[in-house]
Amino acid sequence: MTSTAETSYTLIPNQKYRRSNRRSRQCCNTLDTDSQSLSTLGHFQTLPLEIFQMVLNYLSVKDISMLSMVSKTISNRLINYISTPSGNRRLLLQDFHNLELPGKREVSYILEHYKSLGLLFKRCTLLLPTKDRLKYTHKILSEVSCFKLNGCPSPLHCLGLQCYGVFLQILTAGWDELECHRVFNFLCELSNLPRKVQTVVSSKPGSARKLELRIRLYCRSVLLNHWIHRSDSAFWLTRILKPWPMVNQARLLYIIFGPVSSLDGHVVWQKMIEGPTDETSLKGLADAIKLLYDTEAREWTADDVISLVDELSVVPREWLMENNARLLILSGNNICFTFMASKAVNGRAVELARLMVFLALVCEKDLYCMDWAVKMMQKVCKVFSTPGERNNFLQCVENAFVHMIMDMLQAVLSGDRDEEDSSFLNLFHLVNAQANFHKEILYLTMRSNSNTTGFDYVKEQRRDTNLQRAGRWQRLYLRARGNTTIVLQQRIISEVSKMQDSLSEIQSVD
Repeated sequence: MTSTAETSYTLIPNQKYRRSNRRSRQCCNTLDTDSQSLSTLGHFQTLPLEIFQMVLNYLSVKDISMLSMVSKTISNRLINYISTPSGNRRLLLQDFHNLELPGKREVSYILEHYKSLGLLFKRCTLLLPTKDRLKYTHKILSEVSCFKLNGCPSPLHCLGLQCYGVFLQILTAGWDELECHRVFNFLCELSNLPRKVQTVVSSKPGSARKLELRIRLYCRSVLLNHWIHRSDSAFWLTRILKPWPMVNQARLLYIIFGPVSSLDGHVVWQKMIEGPTDETSLKGLADAIKLLYDTEAREWTADDVISLVDELSVVPREWLMENNARLLILSGNNICFTFMASKAVNGRAVELARLMVFLALVCEKDLYCMDWAVKMMQKVCKVFSTPGERNNFLQCVENAFVHMIMDMLQAVLSGDRDEEDSSFLNLFHLVNAQANFHKEILYLTMRSNSNTTGFDYVKEQRRDTNLQRAGRWQRLYLRARGNTTIVLQQRIISEVSKMQDSLSEIQSVD
């Protein structure tokens, strides 16, 4: 064994031979790698690349995404296929406008297609760093103009941003917060979103209507609408709002979730100022506020949300108090109580009393249970530190009722009536609200001082009260038939119908 070792040592080749030997070994390694890559192709190894891509044309996007999980070699081939002109034409559907909608089948089809495409990109780029995944995705999708903030000439009638949104939602589902931060920054850089937001929040409301509409559609369709979990929606809404001061946050929140015109889709800035609005105009804002108040939104404190609501109520100018009250009711008990408690702590008893009266008025108009308003006032009273402050607040509530009724009565007597005779209806609602509010206070007092039989009596009295309310509406209609406009008659008929529906629900519960 020694002689053999020595013989092998003396036969070491010179430097030139070693270099050529290293080169040959490298060639062998390359051949081994190529053969290994070819072996991972399976039966596709025997097919030319052109035939392989023709086979892909017969597969659905979901099937192609499953195929990408077979091996890294096939995944690379699929990435190359996506980049080809034929792959682009096949995968990037761009018929976002000319959609016939029998049962919305075409809309759901194209959205499902982009969901599947998002899954394909997610699987094909699985092994790449986040930065490279985003660059590759942008390289492929940059040719679709409707995916850009300013790309589509008619954004209201385009599904492009919705398709882009569902694509990104599937692509980034399961990514950690740091990666999602990178995604948001990447999108901001591509769309120049911060600069556009700066333009609309620093200019006069409505002066850049088209840009406001595009920001609204981009934020909702791409960043917010498609998430399943509330924590994800809260994360993306926080990314949109947090970079800005509180005043600008309120403006931006109104642009994204505020009421819009049914004709052209533009934001209606005067809606909360000119007159009472309905629940549908406030629902988007209320849902956004609840989302930020939830525990999932870890970057927002209760004080932050209450300050945001306070700022929102003066966008673009101070709202009617009735609209403010309706927004608080739609935002939920916790937000409503916290908002009112903050006013109580800060000594704003008169303002709080007016808000309490409008909460009762909204309960009367929208057929909410009046005992909710009474219980809310009861909770707010506990915030005051001394009996004197509590009594002063209750006196302010009574004074607010009196002043509002006198103001509305003066408006009715002045004779300045519009087509719907809204001043008369507001007075009618307010008088009923005051009566039912005080009645619920009496019921609450009786309930606290009585046994179960007394409570059943109170419940029976409340049912009788609701029957009397419906009867009052019917008598008002009969009395008004001869001397009111058709619009007012129709309004009263509608209210009677609502009251009857409410009564049937109450009776079914009892």
